[in-house]
Amino acid sequence: MTVEQLFSLSNTAALMGWVILIASPLIPRAAQIVSGFVIPGLLSILYAGLIFSFWSRAEDGFDSLEGVMQLFTYKELVLAGWVHYLAFDIFVGAWEVRTAKKEGIPFLYVLPCLGLTFMFGPIGFLLFTAIRAGRYSAARAAI
Repeated sequence: MTVEQLFSLSNTAALMGWVILIASPLIPRAAQIVSGFVIPGLLSILYAGLIFSFWSRAEDGFDSLEGVMQLFTYKELVLAGWVHYLAFDIFVGAWEVRTAKKEGIPFLYVLPCLGLTFMFGPIGFLLFTAIRAGRYSAARAAI
């Protein structure tokens, strides 16, 4: 497969996982299996394959911004970086859904977190964490 085909396949798999997470109130078990484990697992396998196959071509490393920019002059390593984002973001999204269900957080509160996690990873995680903290504080105040 070409780098472009792997990029397209990765994006499609991740998008499918996000759609399943959005439907998770209807299919909770499938959402956690597919979006929480299968898709991040497959993306992680692809990531590992890309790193093991192409890392030795890298001329620099993570010790400076210039070094990181140099790493990302290789298409295969850019794809590895992108797949890294896809795998972690969907894993975090599945964790948000699972944690919200366990803690009784309404799914409507989770939806904006999922959207932000999908588009801007850490911002969605930050919002979800703020919602959890707010609910925890409100529960403690009620005691």
